[in-house]
Amino acid sequence: MAVKVKINGFIEGTQSEELMKLLLSLASNWGDVFDTDNLKVKHLSGAMTNVVYRITWPQNTAGNDDRTVLVRVYGEGSDIFFDREEEIRTFESISTHGYGPRLLGQFPEGRVEEFIHAKTLSASDLRDPEISNLIAVKMKEFHQLDISGSKIPLLWPRMRKWLIKAKSMCSQEEAKEFQLDTLEHEIDTLEKELSKSHQHVAFCHNDLQYGNVMINEETKSITLIDYEYASYNPVAYDLANHFCEWAANYHTDTPHVLDYNMYPDFEERRRFLQSYLSSTENQPSDAEVDELIADVEKYTLPNHIFWGLWGIISAHVTKIDFDYKEYARQRFRQYWLRKPELLKGKMVISHEDSKNEKENGADSLVT
Repeated sequence: MAVKVKINGFIEGTQSEELMKLLLSLASNWGDVFDTDNLKVKHLSGAMTNVVYRITWPQNTAGNDDRTVLVRVYGEGSDIFFDREEEIRTFESISTHGYGPRLLGQFPEGRVEEFIHAKTLSASDLRDPEISNLIAVKMKEFHQLDISGSKIPLLWPRMRKWLIKAKSMCSQEEAKEFQLDTLEHEIDTLEKELSKSHQHVAFCHNDLQYGNVMINEETKSITLIDYEYASYNPVAYDLANHFCEWAANYHTDTPHVLDYNMYPDFEERRRFLQSYLSSTENQPSDAEVDELIADVEKYTLPNHIFWGLWGIISAHVTKIDFDYKEYARQRFRQYWLRKPELLKGKMVISHEDSKNEKENGADSLVT
């Protein structure tokens, strides 16, 4: 849906009266005085699938106390990526477990959510050792959620579905550039190589970029938000996705550009995964940490294909100001660059190798 903001600050779009009715109903239930002339709307940047707004209004005529909600307008074509009804069920299920914001209501083009009064992380926050440790612990908690539904990893069938969609949208030139005809084989190979009997499958966020992490700066509590891509998957994949997001900064003049020199080095990865494994009562052995480090690095490969396909499809369906195609190029470039090393098992898993990594420069090991 094409979305714009009117002069008086309200969101205009197809059936916008439905959103107005929903907000009025919420305000009435809360006992608020609701006047559309007093609505304040702020577009929240950084979202690349939907368009997100913070809407505020005075709770009373004195105007000394405000009510704030978050309005999420679904992006054009976003239903290609996930089932909205399933996503809503997941959202509500996570909320009942005490995680994330509450769902306040739905309208035809989106939904209204509880507004979390906390700071959204920045790209640089991911590198802060204290914050990184908090994220690791929260990810472990998230992976322990028992969410209803199929517990079969969704990663592989979802990528195959997206590949079919990408092929149907791309010109011959685009398909050749992105080597789409080879990707079915690549996905099959990765699934065979990475699927192990001992791998831990759990409910995963699958999109843990910095903009989907919030922190209460007083209590230091972490909240994970935006569960559109959440599903059961190998936890190593979810951790790999988070590490890959260290390369992104979506709040620059070129938000699509990825800097893989910012990918966490060995010590940063080890510290994060040590915290992740240590967040329960059992203390992991060095061998367990090293094995997870290796597994996570390998799972960066399907992560590059996953978001590469997402970029190709998004370039054809959304009008959000983001260079999706160039983003996809960078993701696939990393895949082909890193595949030979990672699938041959040449992994950096020792402290001596970590020392060599730093001496040889980040480019030798970034994913």
